Amino acid sequence: MYSQLYFDYNATTPCDKEVVNSMLPHFHEDFGNPSSSHHPYGWLAKSSVEDATKSIAENLGVSTNSLIYTSGSTEGINMVLKGVTRKLQSKGNHIITTKSEHKAVLDTCAFLEEDGYEISYLDVDSEGLISLETLNKTLRPDTILVSILYANNETGIIHPLEEIAKLTQENGSLLFSDTTQALGKVELTKVLSLVDFACFSAHKVYGPKGIGLVYIKDNEDGDGLPSFIQGGGQQKRQRGGTINTPLIVGFAKAIELAYKNLNEEAQRLISLRNKLEAGLLEIELAVSNNTSFEKLPNTVHVSFPYVDGANLLTALSGKIAVSNGSACNSASVEPSHVLTAMGIERSLAYASLRLSIGRYTTEEDIEKAISIITSQVAKQREANILWERR
Repeated sequence: MYSQLYFDYNATTPCDKEVVNSMLPHFHEDFGNPSSSHHPYGWLAKSSVEDATKSIAENLGVSTNSLIYTSGSTEGINMVLKGVTRKLQSKGNHIITTKSEHKAVLDTCAFLEEDGYEISYLDVDSEGLISLETLNKTLRPDTILVSILYANNETGIIHPLEEIAKLTQENGSLLFSDTTQALGKVELTKVLSLVDFACFSAHKVYGPKGIGLVYIKDNEDGDGLPSFIQGGGQQKRQRGGTINTPLIVGFAKAIELAYKNLNEEAQRLISLRNKLEAGLLEIELAVSNNTSFEKLPNTVHVSFPYVDGANLLTALSGKIAVSNGSACNSASVEPSHVLTAMGIERSLAYASLRLSIGRYTTEEDIEKAISIITSQVAKQREANILWERR
């Protein structure tokens, strides 16, 4: 086991032992293919998938027919964006999204632009929120889809989907929300009643990597989206390929465990989050980047002026696992596109940390993290002549 404190739960979570145990029999005992319909091995596997799907649907408050398994949210995002454009190409070619979306959305939109689709990228304010007035003005008769991240993976801010859904419905446009970071942290039943599409990844909720979900409203006949992967006709012919029984079972168990005490755990995380943020903001000139009232219970994002962010991360890496943004964008030498979209100057965006806590975070961990970061920020500033001349 690593000696570092783990403060990067938004990047990934450890797989819960109960989740691992639920999957094990499906690797070496009940190992059948759910599509094998002529013998008990296939029957048992199919039954396990059906039970898992029913469990997930009940916890999320949706129909089992609305769920399509994927390899994760990146695939799900591609499936929705490309599927909607293919299905509704005769209606229009205009999509609206935001400048602070996850890179999976932004990169897919860039791909669609090359195919002739018109993408409007909405600005966000200093809290990371879009203007509803601007959204309303941007909607057009040929707007086929609006893609708005529900909970930002970097800052944790939550968009007001109820108001957004009202505008999209009035315009006759479909609404897609990347809900990956919200699963297991906040209640999603109301959210899923508002959107036409959503996506999830199991590894964000103490489940296995490599399995995700797309939620498709009104998918009773399997015609919510055209087939994304052809081959075999599995999953209502919307995603071909052998169904991954053990990972689906693990995903269902992870959601079940998260929903057992969702509200209690959220309150515990809020208390720890507030303590962590308060402690870090005692550092001279430190600035919080998630000041919105509506935000995830586990995420803190703070900037430290007069600090080289890369050097700070390197210095911290031996004691605490932390990031400066999305894991999917960690190789970039550019500052976080989320922070720059919020109007935060590049130098400050570089000098920022995202800390995300989770199920195994303790109050002692919070105290240690505050102490470690406070010490390292001070050391970094000692070597910065601009700090002396501030």
